[in-house]
Amino acid sequence: MINNPTDILRKYWGFESFRPLQQEIIESVMLQNDTVSLLPTGGGKSICYQVPALLRTGICIVVSPLVALIEDQVSTLKSKGIKAVGISSGISHKDLDDILDNCIYGNFKFLYLSPERLQQELVRNRIQQMEVSLIAIDEAHCISQWGNDFRPAYRQCADLREFHPKAPAIALTATATNKVLNDICDNLSLHQPQVFRGSFHRKNIGYFVLKDQDKQYRLLQVLGKKSGSSIVYVRSRKATKRLSDLLNEKAIRSEPFHGGMPTGEKEAALKRWLKGNTRVMVATNAFGMGIDKPDVETVIHMALPESLESYYQEAGRAGRNGEPAFAVVITNESDQAQANRQFIESLPDVHFLKELYRKLNTYYQISYGEGEFESYFLNFNIFCQRYGFDPVLCYNGLKTLDRHSVIQIREHFQRTTKIQFKCSNSALFNYLDRHPETGKVIQTLLRTYGGLFELEITVNPQLIASKSGESAEKVIAVFRRLEKDDMIFYEEQQTDTEITFLLPREDDRTINNIARAVKNHNEIKADQLHQVINWIENEDHCKTRLLLHYFGEKTGEDCGNCSYCVKKLRSAQKKTTGISNVILSALENTPRSSRELAALIQVEESILLEQLSLLLAEEKIDIKEGNKYYRTK
Repeated sequence: MINNPTDILRKYWGFESFRPLQQEIIESVMLQNDTVSLLPTGGGKSICYQVPALLRTGICIVVSPLVALIEDQVSTLKSKGIKAVGISSGISHKDLDDILDNCIYGNFKFLYLSPERLQQELVRNRIQQMEVSLIAIDEAHCISQWGNDFRPAYRQCADLREFHPKAPAIALTATATNKVLNDICDNLSLHQPQVFRGSFHRKNIGYFVLKDQDKQYRLLQVLGKKSGSSIVYVRSRKATKRLSDLLNEKAIRSEPFHGGMPTGEKEAALKRWLKGNTRVMVATNAFGMGIDKPDVETVIHMALPESLESYYQEAGRAGRNGEPAFAVVITNESDQAQANRQFIESLPDVHFLKELYRKLNTYYQISYGEGEFESYFLNFNIFCQRYGFDPVLCYNGLKTLDRHSVIQIREHFQRTTKIQFKCSNSALFNYLDRHPETGKVIQTLLRTYGGLFELEITVNPQLIASKSGESAEKVIAVFRRLEKDDMIFYEEQQTDTEITFLLPREDDRTINNIARAVKNHNEIKADQLHQVINWIENEDHCKTRLLLHYFGEKTGEDCGNCSYCVKKLRSAQKKTTGISNVILSALENTPRSSRELAALIQVEESILLEQLSLLLAEEKIDIKEGNKYYRTK
C-alpha cells in the first residue's frame, strides 16, 4: 500500500519531486490542518489536494466554479485510473441520484461540483452521508466580494464544514490580495489556517506595455522578434477571426478560439496548438483556463484586461517551463474609453436584470414557481433580436445572473435537428425506390427513432451518421432533400449557449434578493479597471514591482526586464555612451586627471571612474605619471 506523497506523485503523475511549496501544503493537509494555498498560475494547485486525498480514506469534495474545469479535472483523473465524478448542468434527477449513491458506496475518491449544487437539497443530504476525507475549494477568491469573479454561491461552501467538521479544508487560488485572503479565511470558517503563499514574482516573465496607434503593426513586430508559441488575447469573437486571418496572411500560422465555436472545432484547434502545429492562438479570455502548455513564449493583450487579477492569470500562461517569456500589452489612447464601455458602462443594473430575467422565463414559457434545475439551449443572437437587447449588455446580464446563482450558463455550439414525416409509409417506400441513394440514412433514421410519423422528434445527425456509415454532411443533405421534396417537416437550429435555471421563477423577487450585491459588484469592477489603467499609465516605476505590490508582496528591487526597466537601461547606456565621447574629446590634445575631468564634464565621480575603466579596458586611453589620462587612438 502506498502511503507516501512522493510515491503517489510518481505513480500517477510520473514526477520525481514536487514543485515549490507543494510538499509543505500536502503535509499540512495530512496533519488535519485547514490550509490556504496561494500559488501563482502554473504552480500546480490541484496536486496539493489530489495527492493527500489519494492517501486518505473516503472521498474528497472539490468545489469549482467552471463546468469546463470540472470536466477537464475529472477526465484527467479518470485517465490515470482514479475514480472521480463531476456533477454537471442538465443532469437528470435519476442520474444525479445514481452519482451521489456511487459517491457513498462506490469507493470514489473525488466528487467535483459547482457551488450552486450545494443549494440543492438532494445534494446536501447525500453529502452528509458520505465519508469525506477532504474539502477542497478551488478558485477560492470567488468567495470574496473583493475578489475577481465573485460568486455569492461560494458562501455555501461553509456548509460543508458544518456537515463534516472533522474533515480538513483547503482553499486554493492563484490571485488574492490581503483583503481577499482575509475574506477567504472568514467566509470558509477556516480554523487557524496554515497559509502558504508562493511568490507572485515570475522572474522569467518580462511585463511590457507598448503604446502605438497602429497596434496591428506593433503586434507583427513583436511576433517577428519572437519565434515561440504565443497567445494573443482580443476583445471580441469577431476580432479573433479577423486578427488570425491577418497573421496567416503574414505567414504567421494562427487560429481563432472563442466560446461560441463548435466543441469539435475548439478541441481540434487546441490540439494543433498544443502540438506546435499552430504557433499563435488568437483568443478571447475564454481560452487558457486549465490548459497547461509549458513552452508559451509570449502572451499578448491587444485590449486592456478587466482587472489585474485576470491579467496576472492570463499573462502567467507564458513561460511555465522556466525559460525567458514575455507578457505584452499593446495599447493606444482609445483603449481606456473602449475598456470603460466594455467593462463598466455595459454592466447591467438591477432594472435591466429584472427585464432580462422576465424575458428569459417568457422565452422558455416557464410558469411562476417552476423551472428549477431545468436546462435549455439558447441561440444568443436570436434571443437578443427578439427582445431588442444590446448584445454586450445582454451577455453581461446573463453572466451576472450566472455569478449570482440565478442561472448557470455554458457556452458551446450545438445543432438541434427536429424531424416529422409528412407522408404515409407507402409514399415513403415509393420515394426510396425512386431515390435509393437516400436509403441508408432513411432506414437508419426509422430504426433509431420511433414515432416519426406521429410526432416531431429531436434527432442526432451524428448518431445517424455513425450507425449508417455515412458522413454527417451526407445525413444533413438527405434531410434537406426530404424537406425539399415535401416528405418531412424539418427544423434545424444552431445554439451557442446552454442555460440551466437554478431557482424557481419568482421574477422581481428573485432579482431583489441580489440587488445590493449587484450594485457593490459594479462599484468594485470600476475600481479594478481603475487599477489596470494606473498600472498601464505608470511610467515611473518597474511594472513587476507595481504588480507585486498590488498583491501585497513588497520588493525593493526592480525586475530588470520589464518595459520600464529596459527603457531605463537603454537611457543609461545612451547617457554613458555620451559621457565616453565627451571624455575622449576632453583628452584629445591635453592629458587630464580624473578630478580635472570631473570638473570639466560635471558628472558624478562614480560614473566618471566607471567610464574611465571601460575606456582603459578598450585601450582607447592610457594613464601617465601623475595619474593623468591621455588618448591612445
